[in-house]
Amino acid sequence: MGAETVDLPLPVLGSLSPSRAGDFMTCPLLFRYRTIDRLPQAPSSAATRGTVVHSVLERLFDLPAAERTLEAAAGLLRPEWDRLVAAEPEVAGLFEDAESLATWLDSARELLAGYFTLEDPTRLEPAERERLVEVVLPGGLRLRGIVDRLDVAPTGEVRICDYKTGASPREMFEGKALFQMKFYALVHWRTTGVVPRLLQLMYLGDREVLRYSPDEADLVATERKLLALWTAIERAIQLRDFPPRPSRLCDWCDHQALCPSFGGTPPPFPERVPGPDEPLPHQRAAVEALPAR
Repeated sequence: MGAETVDLPLPVLGSLSPSRAGDFMTCPLLFRYRTIDRLPQAPSSAATRGTVVHSVLERLFDLPAAERTLEAAAGLLRPEWDRLVAAEPEVAGLFEDAESLATWLDSARELLAGYFTLEDPTRLEPAERERLVEVVLPGGLRLRGIVDRLDVAPTGEVRICDYKTGASPREMFEGKALFQMKFYALVHWRTTGVVPRLLQLMYLGDREVLRYSPDEADLVATERKLLALWTAIERAIQLRDFPPRPSRLCDWCDHQALCPSFGGTPPPFPERVPGPDEPLPHQRAAVEALPAR
């Protein structure tokens, strides 16, 4: 039997970001756990390193142009780590001792060294850094996200830049990587009327750059894709039906214990989306039942 719609109050989702859109396309159940159930995720050293490196690259441009060196960037690593620990104390548990933390900071320094092989920050003056962008499309769908960097040329041409601390994708996966950038380009176009001249993904892990020049047709197609995706999400909410979609990415999922593909049982579907600091009772129970990893 197929899933049936139910006449119960539906959770209200306020907006769609590139990461949440990507979640639904990757695995609807992952989208549900992250966006509707809002189950917590354990911090990882790789994701935390990405956060710290992004913070360093943001603050690097606070320095006078001539002082934006690799040594200056490396000097920001420990302060940014300390800042993150103060905001999110749980990340301190990623490292057993000072030696393991030092090794991790060295790996972050290597990523910063990779950045300096890709461009010269002394010759740049970004218009925006870590900028929240958002727009409401016809029909009420709100798109929002954080752009790492926005550059504006003296001629008015716009470049949207994003830092990635992993390796560049194989050619067959470049479209998926560019989806996030087209999302940002669409929001920029709909809010300013200007189509960005260039989308630039900088992969610090293997020191590669992926560039793409969009046009209006690209952005119209992206908007249609997002509206269709939103329709699918609304339908899934009405049906309370978010099926798992197993893939190799499951190896890195925090929610295997609650996934039917791994013998688990999803928690009851919530009747509303709680605030970010307000877990539902079944969430607490589900988290307590997770095995140690």
